[in-house]
Amino acid sequence: MISRSRTAPPRPLELYSGPAYRMALLGLCVSAMVGLGRSAAAAEDFWSAENKHEKPYAVIFGTVWGPDDHPVYGVKIKIRRENEKKARWELYSDHSGEFAQRAPAGKQDYVVWAEVKDHKSANGNPLQGDEVKVHIDADERVDTGLHLK
Repeated sequence: MISRSRTAPPRPLELYSGPAYRMALLGLCVSAMVGLGRSAAAAEDFWSAENKHEKPYAVIFGTVWGPDDHPVYGVKIKIRRENEKKARWELYSDHSGEFAQRAPAGKQDYVVWAEVKDHKSANGNPLQGDEVKVHIDADERVDTGLHLK
């Protein structure tokens, strides 16, 4: 009978305990830390560069409410400066009846209104909306509501 010498298979922990493995693991950790440092610095440079060129602004945020006190979708909103006659911005209310418009920062009064030519109430009567005055002092968010009758 031929006898063959067999060596026992290595235990799982023995595979990961040699000096070569430790050096490879150390190199991997160091390179990951260096990469994270570089990406964090690059992200910081990106955001600071982007913000240097952006002018401060205010936000006019509002909700359009129907006669039944539910938000109304798809209403055309117009915004103008108080001393102007024509609308400077036109936008539409979203599915929650909300709208938002950036405006230059600084003291200024704006007039906001809903153009409701194409919208009717549940009983078929045409809707009406009033103008709302909004005052902005600085780079801030101002909330308002437009109630349709």
